[in-house]
Amino acid sequence: MDNVEIITANGQTLCYVIQKETKPEQTTFITPPEGKQQVGFIVYPKGGVIARHVHKPLERHIKGMNEVLIVRSGHCQIEVYDEQKSLVAVRDLYQGDVVLMVAGGHGFQIKEDTVLLEIKQGPYLGADDKELF
Repeated sequence: MDNVEIITANGQTLCYVIQKETKPEQTTFITPPEGKQQVGFIVYPKGGVIARHVHKPLERHIKGMNEVLIVRSGHCQIEVYDEQKSLVAVRDLYQGDVVLMVAGGHGFQIKEDTVLLEIKQGPYLGADDKELF
């Protein structure tokens, strides 16, 4: 898909960078169906309807955590690391860009005042959730 970069190392997907210009013409999922978190674009025509629904309380077992960050304003850089904590890539992120981190590590350099909207699985366990390196 245009304007979507999948960052990998050693055959493992680490991160998806989805630039704000990404506008598919049809429903398209970026992540594979077996992923811990599905991210995709759902495309509807004017007048379309999403049927009323609730989500069944199915039990799921997830190991690890994915994070989605949406740049609401500003400019930052993401540093993407592999499982051995080696730097793999650095990418600029701007307003409207989205990044999905699925493996390895990451860090950010804030280049101007920035607001990020973070989406991840909970509950958040505080310091026990992270290993700094």
